[in-house]
Amino acid sequence: MPTGISTLAADTPTLSAANTGFMLICSALVMIMTPGLAFFYGGMVRVKSTLNMLMMSFISLGIVTILWVLYGFSAAFGTDKGGFIGWTSDYVGLSGLGLTQLWDGYTIPVYVFAVFQLMFAIITPALISGALADRVKFTAWALFITLWVTVVYFPVAHWVWGAGGWLFELGVIDFAGGTAVHINAGAAALGVILVIGKRVGFKKDPMRPHSLPLVMLGAGLLWFGWFGFNAGSWLGNDDGVGAVMFVNTQVATAAAMLAWLAYEKIRHGAFTTLGAASGAVAGLVAITPSGGSCSPLGAIAIGVIAGVLCAMAVGLKFKLGYDDSLDVVGVHLVGGVVGSLLIGFFATGGVQSDAKGLFYGGGLDQLGKQAIGVGAVLAYSLVASAILAFVLDKTIGMRVDEDVEISGIDQDEHAETAYDFSGAGGGAGSRKAAPTPADSVAAAENKKVDA
Repeated sequence: MPTGISTLAADTPTLSAANTGFMLICSALVMIMTPGLAFFYGGMVRVKSTLNMLMMSFISLGIVTILWVLYGFSAAFGTDKGGFIGWTSDYVGLSGLGLTQLWDGYTIPVYVFAVFQLMFAIITPALISGALADRVKFTAWALFITLWVTVVYFPVAHWVWGAGGWLFELGVIDFAGGTAVHINAGAAALGVILVIGKRVGFKKDPMRPHSLPLVMLGAGLLWFGWFGFNAGSWLGNDDGVGAVMFVNTQVATAAAMLAWLAYEKIRHGAFTTLGAASGAVAGLVAITPSGGSCSPLGAIAIGVIAGVLCAMAVGLKFKLGYDDSLDVVGVHLVGGVVGSLLIGFFATGGVQSDAKGLFYGGGLDQLGKQAIGVGAVLAYSLVASAILAFVLDKTIGMRVDEDVEISGIDQDEHAETAYDFSGAGGGAGSRKAAPTPADSVAAAENKKVDA
């Protein structure tokens, strides 16, 4: 992703209405991914946790937006401070920006870049929520988001994409978020679940998805929005790189979905809708860092490898005993690692940059850089997230009471239920509906029969 400090130098290109409009559309596409994620996760949990799962994504839209305006954008993309954090006072509150001030010599305003990056900051903590289904207090989750984006996401975004960030300067390639988004979120999920523990009944009670149609709807919205997520990350549409990324996004996602389905048919004997949705997301995750560096044939290979490895990885939680409720670790952490490392093999040197992978005569140099980026983000996010979860758990408590978890977190935390099976009214607290004229007639007829 192109990065840098905004400038008003005389040689700055003029504002492009086409690129500005394109980036605003891409920003909206990335925004719709968070509700899509909410549906994806919401369909995968049991009925009694549906609303809580939806809200754990939606609340990120509120919290992260405000923090991004107040200080997040400055911390992530302001003037570099030692390679680890940024800061520019004009970015605080977005108060010092001119309407047509351009981002780092590109042809889009700083405001447009800021809102595009905001949507990335929103969905990243929302990704974590899938690992914590059924058992986390909503207040604790909201506070965790606040602390996590401040301590983890904003600094890591600067490392990877900010001018002067140490991973950016090292030459680590991450087109649209394999490290900063997916490894970051997946490692955080692992750190938190190791602290808060397993769901009641894990490996004993059936915990099947309650609505696979919702899962498929969410996966479709994610796939759709991901074109903005990936193609938009080149910040323009002038040189064809964004177009290559768009194509590779589609190709890798298709390949990963087919590979996942083939694996589960061989392993489990069926092609499942959950497998198709999960495989598609695995491909989207893996191509996110790598799609600007490889050819479409390379994208197919990356998709197939990610589809199979992520399908294998989701079963590790049962063998190793960590309760990753909705496979955030298996899909996002593993998929992000796979996609980031495979740049070191499949980078052609002819798209995003001149860096070449092992299969194109580049040796092991780029693979080494990618491994450093993967290891640094994974370790920092894992440890920092576990510490944050531990502190919250020991102060306000992270988990709901066991009886709440068993009866259903929706009613206790939100005073609502996702579906009204009584046939009338809305949430859990709704009263019985008044009898209709038809009901009265039916009652009278029943009395005659009884007589």
